[in-house]
Amino acid sequence: MGVLTYESEVITAIPPAKMFKACILDGDNLILKILPQAFKSIECIEGNGEPGSIKKVTFGEGNPIKYMKQKVEAVDKENFVYIYSVIEGDALMNKLEKITYETKLEAFPDERSVCKTTSKYHTIGDFELKEEGIKAVKEKASGIFKAIEAYLLANPDAY
Repeated sequence: MGVLTYESEVITAIPPAKMFKACILDGDNLILKILPQAFKSIECIEGNGEPGSIKKVTFGEGNPIKYMKQKVEAVDKENFVYIYSVIEGDALMNKLEKITYETKLEAFPDERSVCKTTSKYHTIGDFELKEEGIKAVKEKASGIFKAIEAYLLANPDAY
């Protein structure tokens, strides 16, 4: 087994506390509201959203990934850090043991924030993850993040 690590950063016009609340703390509800075509359901099947909880994400029609289960690893509301692992589902392609994402929102000039994400892909055997696959996942995640940002800019009193 190997571990491949990738890092990315996205700057948003939203302050970190507001973005964390919308994207992480209420993200399961907000994402279903603003991206109903992409997500069919997000449900907490074990726990209450705190570390150790298991969530099942079911994707919309036409998505090659039907579902995934996520395990919440850490939620740090003071430092705006959220860590979860994809532990089951089509996203693992039977080639990955798990994928762990650590997201941290930090203050950026002019009341903006920078979202720093570290992704760790835990491969099974000698499987080599292709760069195109990583890029596609990053683009989808960035699209969700930008949709949340657009919603917050259009609804300044939300959150």
